[in-house]
Amino acid sequence: MVKWLSLSALIIILDQGSKLAIDKYMQLYQSIPVMPYFNLTYVHNTGAAFSFLSEAGGWQRWFFAGLAVVISIMITLWLIRLKSHETLLAMALALVLGGAVGNLIDRLAYGYVIDFLDVYYQDWHWPAFNIADSAITLGVILMLAESFGVGPARQPDVL
Repeated sequence: MVKWLSLSALIIILDQGSKLAIDKYMQLYQSIPVMPYFNLTYVHNTGAAFSFLSEAGGWQRWFFAGLAVVISIMITLWLIRLKSHETLLAMALALVLGGAVGNLIDRLAYGYVIDFLDVYYQDWHWPAFNIADSAITLGVILMLAESFGVGPARQPDVL
């Protein structure tokens, strides 16, 4: 299932390209309304999802980077070992891998992750996120769906 690594590469390219554009054309904390309930808002996230541990003092950069490296290696090995009929799981893993590597690049290069997608309702804002985060979330949703039997029927393992 190595062919699915191209999906991971596409996610990385889209993620990094969008982050470079945001960094080049926007000022930190600048917000541009795009449509009702959605802005582009440029922020730096030194933590994990929902800015978890963002105020931890700096050690979290290397912790989350190391975690991303280990998880990326495990996912790559898992992806390589999948059977040809496990397409939904392969897509899910490829999305998670691309997102993990996209955010890893930011952590290593800058010490933080560039976030810019801002979904809100009135004064309530979901924590800003990026394309890598979206790919990870979609990948996890697809993995859950696959675990509940969505997708092609599983082939029995033959010894």
